Amino acid sequence: MPDNLFIPSVDLRIGSLEEYNRRQKEKAASRHAKAKARPCITISREYGCTGYPTAELLRDILMQKTGEEWVMIDRAIIEEVAKRHNLSQEILRTLGENNRLLSEVLATFSSRWKSNYDYFLPLSQHVVALAEQGNVLILDLGGAIVARHLEHSYHFRIFGSERYKVTTLARRLNIEEEEAEKLMHRQQKVRDRFTKDFLNQDGHDPALYDMLFNNDRCSSDRIAHTIADFVLAKAG
Repeated sequence: MPDNLFIPSVDLRIGSLEEYNRRQKEKAASRHAKAKARPCITISREYGCTGYPTAELLRDILMQKTGEEWVMIDRAIIEEVAKRHNLSQEILRTLGENNRLLSEVLATFSSRWKSNYDYFLPLSQHVVALAEQGNVLILDLGGAIVARHLEHSYHFRIFGSERYKVTTLARRLNIEEEEAEKLMHRQQKVRDRFTKDFLNQDGHDPALYDMLFNNDRCSSDRIAHTIADFVLAKAG
């Protein structure tokens, strides 16, 4: 059972990304002095926790409080961007040919990454380019690791009990709890393997994050408001 049933529409979010890029270009054209770096927020979550609802709520809160455009990035968006040449090139213009940050990011990857060079290099380039622009929420994608070199980046992780994750998956995907449990364990293994094999990190390491949230005790609304308050206070 795919979990993209409860992922927000890629087309809608691509539209948001295109609008975001348009506004970035307008601001760059009218800017005379170097602007203050804007925040990049990464959200990591255990499979079955409410990552998408939290990120969507957080984006709405930040747009309301800052009056600026914010965009949410995940693997589906990055893969779609790679297919749309014009949008891809617009994003990558923020990266120089010898971008130091990208080099540092790639240096963190393990030797196994090299066997998937053609796939992970463009993915990493787009994530880094968007992270550098700021006003971006990166969901998963090893965001806390990929964007950790940015001074204006903030990193959060959502975890939960097995009971909570199984119940949440069963309800959201309309499947039996036994199937939800199998799905949860299978997908979590895939995520953990990716982080370990390609990013040389343990995604469960609390030292990677500014804050950890227990989904059993914290709703998406509470988590989103807490992150917004924390980031805006730090960035202000």
